Parts: sequence; C-alpha cells; structure tokens
Amino acid sequence: MTTILAPAGRGFDPLGISYRSLPIQAALLLIGTGVLALASQISVPMVPVPITLQTLAITMIGVLYGWRLGALTVLAWLGEAMMGLPVLANGAGGLAPFVGPTAGYLLAFPIIAALAGFLAEKDWTGSHMFKSFLAHLSANILCLVIGGAWLGYLIGAEKGLALGVTPFILGAVLKSALAAALLMALARRKTQPVDL
Repeated sequence: MTTILAPAGRGFDPLGISYRSLPIQAALLLIGTGVLALASQISVPMVPVPITLQTLAITMIGVLYGWRLGALTVLAWLGEAMMGLPVLANGAGGLAPFVGPTAGYLLAFPIIAALAGFLAEKDWTGSHMFKSFLAHLSANILCLVIGGAWLGYLIGAEKGLALGVTPFILGAVLKSALAAALLMALARRKTQPVDL
C-alpha cells in the first residue's frame, strides 16, 4: 500500500516507508518528533544559538522517511514547539524561539529535511558514502546560511557570521560524516543475507 507521503519505489528505503499504510506513517511521524525532541536536549549551551544534535536527527529523518514524510515530521515537531511543548533545545517551546535568534534555523529545518530526503531519493546515500556525506553537508550548510542570515538581520552580518555560522561549521562536517557512516552501515546490513 502506498500513500502520497512516501512514493512507491524510492531508491533508499531501509524502513520500507513507501509500502507502509497511512496509520503506520502517522505513527512514524510521532516517533520522529520524539527523536527530534530528544536530539534537541543533547546540546552545548552557547549564546545566542546552542550546538545540538538537531541537524543530525533532521537530516537522518529526511533520508530515512523520504522528503515528504521527513519534512512533515519536522513541521509537526515545530508545531509541538509552537504549542508550548518543551521540544526545542534546552527545553524551549512556545512562540518566542520563532521570532528570536534561532528563528532562521527553525525555518530551515523542514527545508533541510526535504533536501536530505530528496537527495537520498536520487541515490545520494546508503552505500554511496561520499555522496551521502555531501547530501548531509549541503543540508547543514543551507541551515547555516538561512539561520545565519536571520541572525545577521537581528544583530548585524559580521556578528551573525561570527556567532551563528562559524562555530557550527566543524560540527556540520562531523555530523555529516557520522550520518553518512550510519547510513552506509544500515545499507550494508540491509543487503547482507540472513543466515538461517
């Protein structure tokens, strides 16, 4: 059974999402929002933007869920935050994060989930380690560009770059490499024969 959320026959689909029913995909969406909430709590406090595992979780959800369900999952998680649930970095929730220094990054999150998922559907993942790394890195850089632009608007371009982009570049590279390695291991595990 297919749904509009995950098109049938997409290339990299280790969870078999393209063949899952709508109720199963809805359950996966809720699980994804929980994963994002947990990843948000693993953070290094910095001002004005903390370092978290959010972007790693977001790009992985985009790849594993596909661009449609991945972006929808991130939007649902952001909706939970808007309703006041403490699902963002350092337990933040409510509307304040959506107008403050982190607003640009929050805006970027569903976009980068969709980008990572779209590139995965074009076979930029799994056993293609370098392409997978580039897909995640592209998404992370896009997040920094959008987030840094908003921060630059608030506090000035030079400060926005110094506080909202530069400190996160190494982390973007490391998280992209980790994501590519995890997905390569998952792809290899899916292709190994099962011994009975």
